[in-house]
Amino acid sequence: MKTCVYPGSFDPVTGGHLDLITRASAMFDKVTVVVMINRSKKGLFPVEKRCELLRKACLDLPNVEIGQWNGLLADYMKSHHENIVLRGIRNTADFENEYTAALANKLLYPDLETVILFAGDGKNAVSSSAVREIASFHGDFSGFVPVTVYEDIKQYIENEGGNQNGQ
Repeated sequence: MKTCVYPGSFDPVTGGHLDLITRASAMFDKVTVVVMINRSKKGLFPVEKRCELLRKACLDLPNVEIGQWNGLLADYMKSHHENIVLRGIRNTADFENEYTAALANKLLYPDLETVILFAGDGKNAVSSSAVREIASFHGDFSGFVPVTVYEDIKQYIENEGGNQNGQ
């Protein structure tokens, strides 16, 4: 059985994330989407909420599982006996970051391989931080997130997320 792990912060899940997950689910027998805790980023959504949004967004993808991890990706991969990491890139900056991460992960876990998929289109290249920014100013971010989770994200930001512009 061919499996892969798609790690990320998913804060929140975007249309680009779902596009990669959907495409990967057609290529692999099982895709595990892992919400990673990134200590260098202050998250808006709690990890449990991110997992809930991902589960809802991936409801029609039976070979996709959602998990979470607080630690190094290489350690997750070793402990779960996985060796293929899926990553998406939108631009050259993403490529540089992913290349560096792939090299570091390979040094930490030599059996690990990184598979890169390119963003599907311009709309899918919008980052989670851009979605948070648009939403914090009550802008229309509906075209940048999965339809199934738009209302959940909007409601969370309005009710619990606070104002992200520092005021």
